[in-house]
Amino acid sequence: MNDASPAPASAPSTGARRVRVRAPELVGKGGWLNTGGDQPALADLRGKIVLLDFWTFCCINCLHVLDELRELEEKHRDTLVIVGVHSPKFVHEAEHQAVVDAVERYEVHHPVLDDPELTTWKQYAVRAWPTLVVIDPEGYVVAQHAGEGHANAIRTLVEELEAEHAAKGTLRRGDGPYVPPEPAATDLRFPGKAVVLPSGNLLVSDTTRHQLVELAEDGETVVRRIGTDGDGEFREPQGLALLPSGQVVVADTVHHALKLFDPATGTVERIAGTGRQWWQGSPTSGPALDVDLSSPWDVAWWRGKVWIAMAGVHQIWTYDPETRTVEVAAGTTNEGLVDGPAAEAWFAQPSGLAATADRLWIADSETSALRFIDTEGAEGTGYTVHTAVGTGLFDFGHRDGAAGQALFQHPLGVTALPDGSVAVCDTYNHALRRFDPASDEVTTLATDLREPSDAVVVGEDVVVVESARHRLTRLRLPEEAVRVEAVAHRTRREATDVAPGRLRLDVVFQAPKGQKLDERYGPSTRLLVSSTPPGLLLAGDGTGTDLFRDLELNPELTEGVLHVSAMAASCDDDPANEYPACHVHQQDWGVPVKVTDAGTARLPLILAGMDG
Repeated sequence: MNDASPAPASAPSTGARRVRVRAPELVGKGGWLNTGGDQPALADLRGKIVLLDFWTFCCINCLHVLDELRELEEKHRDTLVIVGVHSPKFVHEAEHQAVVDAVERYEVHHPVLDDPELTTWKQYAVRAWPTLVVIDPEGYVVAQHAGEGHANAIRTLVEELEAEHAAKGTLRRGDGPYVPPEPAATDLRFPGKAVVLPSGNLLVSDTTRHQLVELAEDGETVVRRIGTDGDGEFREPQGLALLPSGQVVVADTVHHALKLFDPATGTVERIAGTGRQWWQGSPTSGPALDVDLSSPWDVAWWRGKVWIAMAGVHQIWTYDPETRTVEVAAGTTNEGLVDGPAAEAWFAQPSGLAATADRLWIADSETSALRFIDTEGAEGTGYTVHTAVGTGLFDFGHRDGAAGQALFQHPLGVTALPDGSVAVCDTYNHALRRFDPASDEVTTLATDLREPSDAVVVGEDVVVVESARHRLTRLRLPEEAVRVEAVAHRTRREATDVAPGRLRLDVVFQAPKGQKLDERYGPSTRLLVSSTPPGLLLAGDGTGTDLFRDLELNPELTEGVLHVSAMAASCDDDPANEYPACHVHQQDWGVPVKVTDAGTARLPLILAGMDG
């Protein structure tokens, strides 16, 4: 996730053995979830291996890590305690009830500390979501990893710590502090998206129950359920797209696949994706069933293809039902807001799609932006990305008016309206907003919705998926918009003080034990650096293969954000294994900096590091 709340400009060394560091206490104003009301301290966990997962529920990379850790959590349940430390980016994520909802929505089966003021985040010098910190049974920090792809390294470390501390007599086996919450009885549980079927019924992705639910035209009466409540046909399904045939394409998000549901027969068929998550270096086009996908969040039918909001890699893909192939249509995998030719554009967790005759509208959630793709050229074959509302990763709020100064907060859905405007499910503002391309203005249609994630037009009404109220809500499209008081926010992050002139950027990476950098096909590392504003960097921006870079800061600018994206590939170091398993470690950071004479001349960022 390309947003990082900065911490003190220091990082663990991955070289010689250092003095052991005692893990700071876990403190959060919001208290604990999944503990049955208890408030555990680190001393209560002594004898256990503790894995801290610093996450926030808007972050797709954090959701990937939750899934990566499930097998590890189950296998080592008697020795390992995973503790989620919820550390918010958006204002909405600092609301305690929103964290309670997210823990249930994403089936988090371990204790969670709600840390709305980032107290524990700062104590552990965390810079990015997600970050994993391992604490040994004696209470010392032994490893820190940023980003995805570290499950194998952590699994190896946990097994080593089990053996070491069993031999020392400092390992304590038995149940941890996790206490599951009581299940709630509702027809829908955190529904995601909806579509109107040819019959007039509504089909809804019932995300947390891993099902599709067909509702009667009233939006309340359950007609049937499709899929099992578990890891069956679907796993946290989201987007739905009605095809001209009457069949429905489903974005099966956690299965990293597209499924085809036929309402006439009730059958479900996988049409794209392998079930594996896409990583850098994997194919980006080819036979649909042979190409990996990454957290497809929404789908839309436009120009003879299914367009896919590939939230997990910040891109837009397409699926062609005629050739049964997929390919990247827009985006570079870099996270941010950059317009222009589709192949050069940057997105940030695109999560909602809506098609009109000439545009594909996109809710780009992490930039709190409304964007669109249209065609260029006489033949209309080239695609261009534009931003209608939004400025970047760090500005958000609830403000109506001219599009250039209007603000959303993490929108997840967009819907084409009959008059040519679009409705935006402004999820973290609990509102339904409207953008009118004719006037280039944003207005508010409705407030007091609870995390709206999608909407569909039914006659003169719009039916909104109120995800956190577990229901569909029918609203009459108003002639005049609701007026609300304007509110603007920036992500709450303390800037890192850096010295003017030359700044040394070091991405700290050490291949996990038993692995080595994979150099068989060329460099195994990549580093991409840019800045906001672009003029902050006079030198050092761009892409390279070294995990260090000398940057030159513009002396005329005193603050900005450095955007850093790093990737390293490592393989199992076993000469006897002809086909070693390989692993990709990657992370994006957005580091706010303030240029001062007393600032540091070195900026270290930890991709993967272990204390000797």
